[in-house]
Amino acid sequence: MEVILKETIDTLGREGDVVTVKAGYGRNYLLPQQKAVMATPANIAMVEQNKADIEARINSDMAKAEALAKKLAGTTITIAMLTSDEERLFGSVTESDISKKLAEETGVELEKKQILLVDPIKALGETVVTCKVGYQTVVDITIQVVPLQETEEA
Repeated sequence: MEVILKETIDTLGREGDVVTVKAGYGRNYLLPQQKAVMATPANIAMVEQNKADIEARINSDMAKAEALAKKLAGTTITIAMLTSDEERLFGSVTESDISKKLAEETGVELEKKQILLVDPIKALGETVVTCKVGYQTVVDITIQVVPLQETEEA
């Protein structure tokens, strides 16, 4: 089944691309979610007419992603967690914890699915985490997990 993408999908292509997908994926996901339209001659002609607008929008989004990556490059986020006497964490640091703290400290709001954390962080110390900021642009940030101080609990 051939469809025209109405938005960029990382695994398929960019907005305006004509791609071939399995019938079920197109019929059950892309078309109902309005992420694509059928590749009919009329729709292809409409995309060709709007090619300049699509390119301008893509370039604008790429510039925004690169600016965000520059802003986040070298960022260190400190997260305080409860620990036992042996300096072991009660719980773990997850994507949503990182997302909330990142928004709190830098003002940059990333969805938790944009934070590429292989496993939750379960130890004190520093961990480098990759964040996907858009258009195949990624940036590494440092997460520093420290013990929660007694004064912060009160």
